[in-house]
This record gives sequence, C-alpha cells and structure tokens, in this order.
Amino acid sequence: MDLPPELSVIVPVLNEEETLPALFASLAEQEGVRLELIVCDGGSSDNSGNVAHRLQVQAPFPLTLLEVETGRGRQLNSGACAGRGETILFLHADSRFSDRRALRSALDLLNREISSRGTNRVAGRFSLRFDRCGAPSSLPYYFYECKARLGRRECSHGDQGIMMRRSYFTAAGPLDASLPMLAETRLAESLRKQGEWLLFPAEIFTSPRRFETEGLYGRQVLNAIIMNFASQGWDAFFRELPSIYPGHDRSGRIPLAAVLERIDLLIRALPLRRRLSLWRETGRYVRSHAWQIPFFLDTRRNFRRGIPPGVGNTPILVFHDRYLDRLTDHPPGRLAAAILTWTWFRLTRMRLRIRS
Repeated sequence: MDLPPELSVIVPVLNEEETLPALFASLAEQEGVRLELIVCDGGSSDNSGNVAHRLQVQAPFPLTLLEVETGRGRQLNSGACAGRGETILFLHADSRFSDRRALRSALDLLNREISSRGTNRVAGRFSLRFDRCGAPSSLPYYFYECKARLGRRECSHGDQGIMMRRSYFTAAGPLDASLPMLAETRLAESLRKQGEWLLFPAEIFTSPRRFETEGLYGRQVLNAIIMNFASQGWDAFFRELPSIYPGHDRSGRIPLAAVLERIDLLIRALPLRRRLSLWRETGRYVRSHAWQIPFFLDTRRNFRRGIPPGVGNTPILVFHDRYLDRLTDHPPGRLAAAILTWTWFRLTRMRLRIRS
C-alpha cells in the first residue's frame, strides 16, 4: 500500500502554462520527501490545465488538478482541503529550489521546532532570491531579498512559500477571500502574531517578471498603497483597483498616473471627517514603516561590499529602533508623516500628469 504524502504542495495558477514545466522539474528533483502536488486553477484561459496533466505523466509524485473560482484565497483554501499530507506548503508557480533537499531540510526543522516547543503553532518560509538569469546584481532586488529575511511586520509574502501543519492552518485560517489580493500576506501576518515564524535555511528562487514587466518604481509604489489601504480596511479602493490594475497574468507597465488619479477621486468623494481620518491613518502606517529607510542604507552598504543577502550587519537600523522610532511614535510624529505623504502624493500626481 502506498504511503500517504508527508507534504501537500499547493500551487495556485492563473495562465501559468509557461512556468509549470520548471516548477514540475524543480519539485521532481527534491530528495528524501514524499510529496503530492495540488494545482488550483483559478480560471486560466491558456493551456495551464493540459500542461499540468502532460507533465504529471513523468512526475515522481501524484497530481491533483482543481478548477476553482478566481481568487488566491479561494484557490489556496480549496487546495488545503484537498490535500492529504499532514504538512502543507503554499507555493507560487514561478518558484524554484536550487537545493535538492530544500523541502526535506525545511520539514525536519519544522518538526524539530514543533517537538521542542510542544505546539503546532509554528510555520516557516524560505529565504528569497530573485532568479534573474545571469543579469548583473541589482540593489533594489538585493534590498527585497534582505527584507524578506526579516521577521518584521509585512515582510513575509507568498513568494517565499508558507509551510505549516494542516492543523495549524485549520486554526489560523482559512485565507481571507474577500479581497482580490493579499491573502497570503494576511495569512503570514496572522501566523507571525499567533505563533513562531521560522526562516528556513534553503533559498527559494522566484521570477522577477512582475517587477520587470510593471517597473520597479511603479510596483513598489503600488505595493505600498495597497498595504496602507488594506491596513485601514478601505474596501472602496479595492473594489476600484481591478478596473485600473489588471491581474499579474495580464499585466504591463503599471499605469501609476491613472492609479493616483483614481485614488484622488475616491478620496475627494469622502466626507471631510473620513478624508482626514484616512490621511491620519496613512501617517500612522507610513511612520511605522519608516525603519525601511535606515534598513535600506544598511543594505546598500552591504550590497557594495558584496555581502550575501541577510548576512550583513544593520547598525543604522539598530540605531533607528533604539532611538529614532521612539522619538517619532506620538501624535505629532504621525501627523508629520501624514503631511509628508500627502505632499508626496500631490507632487507625484502632478508630475505624472505633466508627463502624460
């Protein structure tokens, strides 16, 4: 009788026919682990389903292909329900492992931590690297790789993979399916708050396609806007977002000017008190993430010295956390952050309008 899988690898897809062959090849190379692959198709219009079935013929692991309603949260919730493994791993279709024992070592570390702590409230993610196909080293990508290794708020995302016991997911989940995005980020935050959040030693390589297609600056700005409004629960923004920003399977250069114009119209439509509250909360959010400035200065120094991601010291960040953060964590500090953000928003919107 076949042994049940130790690990259920759950992958959401939407028009991923080009990335699936490399994913199957990477998982097929993993040693010392019994895994099953569950592909959750959220309504692909390409040949993703047929490609997955074709690749399964040669794969050394079983495949389950699910047809699921569009939405990352719905896809991953369905995959978790369909899996048979005691441990689950949420993985992106463009993820790869260079270490053939990446999954085995991650499972072993997870098992040891659960045993030593006497609780299943332990989850882990892999150390992020961007697969840039021999392109020259880049400070922005290096910064993201270093940031993803931190255990701070909103530093862990789905492109690092998320591994945990099924029982822990049942207690902490299911994933939020109310928004078209951020399901994994919100799950990562919930896991960070409820239990122990591990960083596995093995690296996970992900495609930089979204940054390259959409533009580093535009992607960074939009990410910050999305995270800010998600923290405030501003649903009106997320209802409008799909009309101005297509999903990653249809993305091109981010229309940042159009995004900022639409946000401005949405804000202007709010009552005065709600507008003031939105900018006040934006100031609070921006101030709480000001640590990224000193962290960037540290990572830039480490980058220039050729230090691998996540290895170098961060003295400027330490100084910020010890002194500067306390000096600004009060109403005047949050108000200053709100004013600076409002000024940036107006000037950037004006500059982009002139360019277009």
